[in-house]
Amino acid sequence: MCDFSLHAVRSRPPKVGDKLTTRMFNLGTTGFCAPEDTGMAVCLLPGTEVSFAGEVSQTTNWPWKHRLIGYQTAIFRQVNKNNRCTHHDALEFPDGQIVLLTLLEEGQQATVLQLPVTHEGARTPEPEKAKVS
Repeated sequence: MCDFSLHAVRSRPPKVGDKLTTRMFNLGTTGFCAPEDTGMAVCLLPGTEVSFAGEVSQTTNWPWKHRLIGYQTAIFRQVNKNNRCTHHDALEFPDGQIVLLTLLEEGQQATVLQLPVTHEGARTPEPEKAKVS
């Protein structure tokens, strides 16, 4: 899933072990990209767990000041889904704090640790056949 403002950007789903970088895409939206292709967004699914190379830093209104989140791991979430024209992509940190992805500083390195469990591709058990004696 990628924020509404990234729908015009090429994108792909993540893989476990992907090395990602926070990047500002068009119109000031920050998302994840792979370092080898900064023009393609990597769209995380809700529940994806990521680990950052250092403490996560959030942008502030003051260019000389940085706000450290204090954690290196987070789970990707989607928030404000009822409001079409706002950012939805967010990270939930171990203390429950939720920060919009678009508010993260550009250039932070992260690794995809775990993808969410999905029902896609799950095998449906076949109905048992009556035994004929």
